Amino acid sequence: MIFPVSADGWMALPAGAVRCAIGRGGVCAASEKREGDGRTPAGLWPVRRVLWRPDRGRQPASQLSTAAINPHDGWCDAPNDESYNRAVTLPYPASAEHLWRDDHLYDRVVVLGHNDDPVVSGAGSAIFLHLARPDFSPTEGCVALAAAAMEQFLSVCAPGDLLAITLPSGDI
Repeated sequence: MIFPVSADGWMALPAGAVRCAIGRGGVCAASEKREGDGRTPAGLWPVRRVLWRPDRGRQPASQLSTAAINPHDGWCDAPNDESYNRAVTLPYPASAEHLWRDDHLYDRVVVLGHNDDPVVSGAGSAIFLHLARPDFSPTEGCVALAAAAMEQFLSVCAPGDLLAITLPSGDI
């Protein structure tokens, strides 16, 4: 199944469109995505797996592979590091994002297949589908859903499914 995400902040699910947050810099062509630019890359991104925070809810119901995170889990965002755009254990000697956050944004995280096969240094890391802030304020480049929409997505998503993030023109 393909789940379209529009540049104006809507995602199509089988039960209807739901609001989503996108990057503070809008949506850009994947070839233009750069580490730290705050833009969401357009493209067809495979849905890889689900990470979840066990102290803030049950394991999500999903056909996707799931893994509980812990306080030492991170994601390397240092373009010149050998683990760039990969999960790492904290503390990590290079720059890495903490997955165990004080806010609730990463209580449910869907890892997307952006810049992972192969990894290109500086082309963007940690592009996830995660939980949105209550006001749907912009992300750092990810796509974010309300908790209920995330649970709906996880319940219908399966291995091989794709997020189709479109440019403002509607192109991928």
